[in-house]
Amino acid sequence: MKVTVVGYWGAYPEANQATSGYLIQTEEVNLLLDCGSGVLSTLQAYLNLTELDAVILSHYHADHLADIYSLHYGIMILRQLSKRQKPLDIYGHAEDQKFATLAYKQHCLAHSIAPGQVLELGDLRINFEENVHPVYSLSMRIQHDDQTLVYTGDTGWSDKIISLAKDADLFLCEASLYNDQQDMITGHLTGGQAGEIAKQAGVGRLVLTHLPHYGNHLQLVEEAKEHYAGPIDLASEGLSWEL
Repeated sequence: MKVTVVGYWGAYPEANQATSGYLIQTEEVNLLLDCGSGVLSTLQAYLNLTELDAVILSHYHADHLADIYSLHYGIMILRQLSKRQKPLDIYGHAEDQKFATLAYKQHCLAHSIAPGQVLELGDLRINFEENVHPVYSLSMRIQHDDQTLVYTGDTGWSDKIISLAKDADLFLCEASLYNDQQDMITGHLTGGQAGEIAKQAGVGRLVLTHLPHYGNHLQLVEEAKEHYAGPIDLASEGLSWEL
């Protein structure tokens, strides 16, 4: 299983970059986690849209959703040109009316996901958990053979995240805040909290993502290191891992 960062900014993309988007690739499936602003353009540096099998959306804030609607058009045009045969499967929770907008004609099909559900996509097995966030949001645990990736999406502190991330090989964890901002903005984690979750869950590698547009991101790493002794990466476009 290969994991590639397509976008990692919170809220809005910096110039020529993207907000949340992560490409998961195996021998059987090409899966995109979240499709935020700028993701559709950047994704095509790593994958032809004819090869994209599915998208899973953690929630419907624009920095995780915005480019899904342009992706609709892209899939439609590729099918009209006979460059792509199959429709695109898009997965999201049904706790919001925006779920109904994920489908597009016969070209993109919407499928609901929920905590407790097990989704099988090719050789991937995916579980979901509800987050602490101002809108309904899901984290996900993705397993391929004996390798596991956990992606938090957007969340505040939750013991459910610790359980979901237990013994994960790779832990993509949001770190929107610095330690001195803890509890100032609801539904997001600090660098220190990300490190504490990684420690308690016993993950193999921590990746800090959904990064803020201010401050020194290396401070987030140092804050995480106060709790977690394993390897820590700062998300950046194109950064990838082979599991």
